[in-house]
Amino acid sequence: MNAPTLQANGRAFAHIAKFHPELTALRRDLHAHPELGYEEVYTAARVAQSLELCGVDEVHTNIGKTGVVGIIRGRSNHSGKMVGLRADMDALPMTEMNDFAWKSAKGGLMHGCGHDGHTAMLVGAARYLAETRNFDGTVALIFQPGEEGYAGAKAMIDDGLFDRFPVQAVFAMHNWPHMRPGTIALNSGAMMAASDRVTIEITGRGGHGAHPYQNIDPVLVAAHTITALQSVVSRNIRAIDSGVVSICAVQTGDLGAMSVVPSKATLVGTVRTFNPSVQDLIERRITELCSAVALGFGATASVKYERLYPPTINSSTEALFTMRVAESIVGASQVVRDLDPSMGSEDFSFMLQVKPGAYMRIGQGTENGPGSCALHNSRYDFNDAILPLGAAMHASLAEQFMPLA
Repeated sequence: MNAPTLQANGRAFAHIAKFHPELTALRRDLHAHPELGYEEVYTAARVAQSLELCGVDEVHTNIGKTGVVGIIRGRSNHSGKMVGLRADMDALPMTEMNDFAWKSAKGGLMHGCGHDGHTAMLVGAARYLAETRNFDGTVALIFQPGEEGYAGAKAMIDDGLFDRFPVQAVFAMHNWPHMRPGTIALNSGAMMAASDRVTIEITGRGGHGAHPYQNIDPVLVAAHTITALQSVVSRNIRAIDSGVVSICAVQTGDLGAMSVVPSKATLVGTVRTFNPSVQDLIERRITELCSAVALGFGATASVKYERLYPPTINSSTEALFTMRVAESIVGASQVVRDLDPSMGSEDFSFMLQVKPGAYMRIGQGTENGPGSCALHNSRYDFNDAILPLGAAMHASLAEQFMPLA
């Protein structure tokens, strides 16, 4: 695999590079044993075992069901500070199409988003920090379950994560195939959007397809509803704001019953926003439009609107701090300070609602080579070449957040 071109002036990177093979072995073992959210029993056990071998001071398990927290104390604690470093552990319900030796051993499950790599990077940071302890304060290593739709960050918080480990700030990173290895990118505001789920139930009156005048066709209502919903953003949201409404699934009728008009249709979709006022407006307009369209055809419609993940918003002070730390490792030319926000979502947002902090992307894609496959793709694999850099970035955040006097 192609290694990133680094300024490599950070002591953490040079130190961690020495045990790169061990991190690669751990990452590939985790890749071969993927687990869904709150089922990360093997992964959590491997993490706990690895932390103990690294020599961390405390290992706490079963936080937020399968979450793990490792504690490392610095050479001193005059600052009284504690910093949180977070990695997600769960996999996706996908069938892997790769054929390398460490491919998923579980049918229908794979690490298609690189959380195996995120976990290995934080373990690498743990080893370095435990061996060197070049900081004044305490590091909380947060290994989180259930990022992929299970709100594992919220589960850990609800289980007392920040009551037990009162960090002053928390940081996280995610690999990004669309950036080169050796590149770190973020901004000082919105990084990712809120993620909402909308479910629309349309009720009509079923009957024979040869006599549609006797029926109230929910398929027709669904079609008009989908079209009408495309006006929510384009005709209700200011052009300088951002919003997405996507109806992604339609379920109605029976493919084997070509002449039967069903009585119900269900639409499911997602809404993405950054601004709570825009989020409120979209929810209201979806409800109004669905009811009005259905009424126009003599049908009824009910809308269930679920707010799943809030937007991921970096706090400006911690974002600027992260940029400076990144520059100390890869150089200013390799740090993107104005990364465009993504309409994707991330449950690290729950942590950033409670604590100041920053979320960043770490490049891993080489042109038509390792790490270039898009996330959530059946051919995806984490680029092991960036493991030392990711670990060094975690470690350097801790060292520079809590420097020795």
